Amino acid sequence: MHPRPLIAATAGLTVLTAALTGCGIIGGQSADLQIYSARHYDLEGAFGQFTDETGITVEFISGDDAELLERLKAEGADTPADIFLTVDAGNLWNAARQGELAELDSPVLEDAVPEDLRDAQGQWYGLAMRARTVTYNPDAVDPAEFDTTETYAGLADPKWKGRLCMRDATSAYTQSLVASLIDLHGREEALKIVQGWVANDVEIMGNDVLLLEAIDAGSCDVGINNHYYLARTLAENPDLNVDLFWASQEGAGTHVNISGAGVVEGSDNAEDAQRLIEWLATDGQNAFVDGNHEYPVNPAAAPEPLIAEFGEFKRMPLNAEAYGDLNAEAVDLLAEAGYK
Repeated sequence: MHPRPLIAATAGLTVLTAALTGCGIIGGQSADLQIYSARHYDLEGAFGQFTDETGITVEFISGDDAELLERLKAEGADTPADIFLTVDAGNLWNAARQGELAELDSPVLEDAVPEDLRDAQGQWYGLAMRARTVTYNPDAVDPAEFDTTETYAGLADPKWKGRLCMRDATSAYTQSLVASLIDLHGREEALKIVQGWVANDVEIMGNDVLLLEAIDAGSCDVGINNHYYLARTLAENPDLNVDLFWASQEGAGTHVNISGAGVVEGSDNAEDAQRLIEWLATDGQNAFVDGNHEYPVNPAAAPEPLIAEFGEFKRMPLNAEAYGDLNAEAVDLLAEAGYK
């Protein structure tokens, strides 16, 4: 095994998140698994539980997905990483396409993770799911105003002029949503949709929390949010005047994306790495997703109580290849439409 400084996930020692440049030695020991993680929330509880149950210790190197993928490529066969964990299906697809992830043979994962939320060759698996859907101020909007077949496209209707808040064009959330619209409707129609949002004087926000605060304050009537930001905000402020509308329930369904992971090609501890991913998709599902109010990918795991109150919804099938392969086209389309 390659030597690694330890950041252990145990009951007595909290998991620490290291900077991308590396981490120091704690306790003079070696961790069993090293994870390159673009997921920056709720690592401690789940991985601490995994270590308590298995005795397998874990270390994290954190950064954004592009940085971590470039690091994997630069390190090649000498990488200390065992698992690549990231927050977008397109990123997982891209890592697999570039040969950085190993093919797993895992009946456990094939049974636990729906087919469209995992790689057909077993190179990556979704572990947590988020829905990006419409949020609105119930004092200003009758939900009957929304197009139930094409809700995202329907926000291009002039009746929403001056009433919209959305995320910026640099957000991976925006890019993946637009990539899914290109995949669903074709580029020409997707361009018309985004141009319609721009024509409606959409107000661009730097993050989802600001967007929810603007809707609550009446600065705008309608936005597009990841569901868990609404859940987080409601947990802190139950009086928040924002409701959720499940997009396109009579059409393709609500846009979803995933956090997921794969075993790094050439890992020195591939067996334990696979064991960890299998645990996260089964016994550890709720430990992994509940703290951030995400949906479990495993149909056998129930969503935590707050998001269960949002009700069941029909989701758009996830096309990881489209999210990855069409990302550059989505960025170009946003620029062409004048979306900032």
